[in-house]
Amino acid sequence: MRYPGIRLLVFAKAPVPGQVKTRLLPILDASGAAALHAGLVADSIRRFTAKPLCPVELHCAPDAEHPLFQTLARQYPIQCRAQQGRDLGERMGHAVVQTLAAGHWPLLVGTDCPLLDAGVLVEACEALMAGHDAVLGPAEDGGYVLLGLRRSAPELFQDVEWGTERVLATTRQRLRDRGWDWRELPSLWDLDRPQDLFRYHA
Repeated sequence: MRYPGIRLLVFAKAPVPGQVKTRLLPILDASGAAALHAGLVADSIRRFTAKPLCPVELHCAPDAEHPLFQTLARQYPIQCRAQQGRDLGERMGHAVVQTLAAGHWPLLVGTDCPLLDAGVLVEACEALMAGHDAVLGPAEDGGYVLLGLRRSAPELFQDVEWGTERVLATTRQRLRDRGWDWRELPSLWDLDRPQDLFRYHA
């Protein structure tokens, strides 16, 4: 492992029709959106484990029992964990606290960004290794595709309007408020909106 002190925490929902990729429902039906989501999760795990950069944990919602998660755990060198918390912020915050308490630096990612590859992960890991308090990977839609931390900051995950264009700005402001030094990576697009699906197919 190139970065044994870092843990890649991959957050994913079970591909249940009507509960994932709901912003794509104008152009996909619920089953099609769920199938797309399942494919994105599987492809992300394949990319994230293609090179032995750091240990990979798949943080699953509502739990780790869905057949997709179980299949991926058999096929790839990952550990599945159930997400814990009432909303996304609480679940990410809990995972960060647990990872830091175990003596590792967490690098949080989702499964919606097809361009998030080993090269980007290396940049993020190097930023943490260089001593930056955090590393942030912006998304073009105003969210973020990656967040790495060397220490805990609960307010990064509290009272955030998840799924809106204000997530990135809120996160930046809270990093400033703490006086942290952070590295920001180039923006990437993630697959949330109908126009993103056209880019994905292209």
